[in-house]
Amino acid sequence: MERVNSTLLTEFILTGIPYPLRLRMFLFVFFLLIYILTQLGNLLILITVWVDVQLHAHPMYIFLGVLSVIDMAISTIIVPRFMMNFTLVITPISFGGCVTQLYFYHFLGSTQCFLYTLMAYDRYLAICRPLHYPVLMNAKLSTLLVAGAWVAGSIHGALQAILTFRLPYCGPNQVEYFFCDIPAVLRLACADTTVNKLVTFVDIGVVVASCFSLILLSYIRIIQAILRIRTADGRRRAFSTCGAHVTVVTVYYVPCAFIYLRPEANSPLDGAAALFPTAITPFVNPIIYTLRNQEVKLALKRMIGGCRT
Repeated sequence: MERVNSTLLTEFILTGIPYPLRLRMFLFVFFLLIYILTQLGNLLILITVWVDVQLHAHPMYIFLGVLSVIDMAISTIIVPRFMMNFTLVITPISFGGCVTQLYFYHFLGSTQCFLYTLMAYDRYLAICRPLHYPVLMNAKLSTLLVAGAWVAGSIHGALQAILTFRLPYCGPNQVEYFFCDIPAVLRLACADTTVNKLVTFVDIGVVVASCFSLILLSYIRIIQAILRIRTADGRRRAFSTCGAHVTVVTVYYVPCAFIYLRPEANSPLDGAAALFPTAITPFVNPIIYTLRNQEVKLALKRMIGGCRT
């Protein structure tokens, strides 16, 4: 498609990711199930935290409920549009729709980064300073911290969306990706993108590096505290509680670092890596936090038992 300098684009075409045509129906059904199970699993956790008095008064589960809301939202803005890639029907996304998708993805994604950091800090206080935990991390403070994470995430998303779409886009209109994200969209800009790439690298780099460093520091202290626990059962329970969070953080941060914190490269692996924070992590979060968390499992049993009664 030739570049036309006189006309600005009003829509984009998301080309998706390469896949064997013989697997088209299988992939469509697979991601449809992933999306449905993601919504149901996170909704179940959200309802459980909201209904169970023992959970929604605890800061850790306030964070978990907010995480479920974010996972449901990220999955909703990305996966349904991604599934259109397997229908063989070209459905353009409007310019405004592309702006909205990019904004909410980075808004929710950065909020999730901040939330993971708060969850790590919460675990640090609970394990390393248990006697001071009720004072240092109460329900009111945790609510304020969550509100701060939402505000910071919205500022980050707005900054990235404004910087990306302040540039003129005059053709071609094919985004070589399965959703509107910064690296893929910037390749279509009809202007110099050096400043955008630098700001994106620094901004996302600061968010990812600072959050990951704080999480790492928290878990170094947590591991040191766990190793001082005398009983094997106590160590096992502490490791089990933190293991879920470490697993989720690893699955989330590694692909994000691969996509945004490396020299520009249009690789098919970018799309595969982006599936983790957009589709896989929202799906596995409720599984990990329910299967490896005794309090959530007990709350589910109480809720199911109450419903039967």
